[in-house]
This record gives sequence, structure tokens and C-alpha cells, in this order.
Amino acid sequence: MAMTLYHVAWCPDCEVVRRKLADLHIEYEQIVVPDFRPMRKVVHDVSGQYYVPVLKDGDTVLTETHDILDYLDQAYGQERMAGS
Repeated sequence: MAMTLYHVAWCPDCEVVRRKLADLHIEYEQIVVPDFRPMRKVVHDVSGQYYVPVLKDGDTVLTETHDILDYLDQAYGQERMAGS
């Protein structure tokens, strides 16, 4: 199943996650959501809240930037480094 990142373009935390995904060479679907939180229905449907970034990887849904970064390092960091 594909990885999906829900984000807004101006969000500093979203940029940190996008940079980590790029550094690890992970392909993912980007869903840019509205700036106005109450209009982020798709984010709420996935995560139960309206804040971004939200990362969905299969059945795993992460809503905190540090949790997303830790997850990416643990799940993909060593694997990608070994394949380099």
C-alpha cells in the first residue's frame, strides 16, 4: 500500500517531513489540504484530527512530526542506508 502525506505548503513541520522523505528516497502520494483546519475533512477522516502533517503508511497513521520522523528512521532509514 502506498504512503500518503497530508500537508499544507507553508507548514514548517510539513517541510521537515517532506525533507526526511526525500532524504530517504521514499516515494509517496502528497495530498495538499486546505489552510483552514475545519475544511480538512480528508485529514480528519484518516486521523481523527485536523492538524498536519499526517503520514499514512498502510494501516499506520501518524499525526505528530517527531513520531513521523522516528517512524521513517526506524522503518526505512536502515533499510535505505543498507541499499545505498
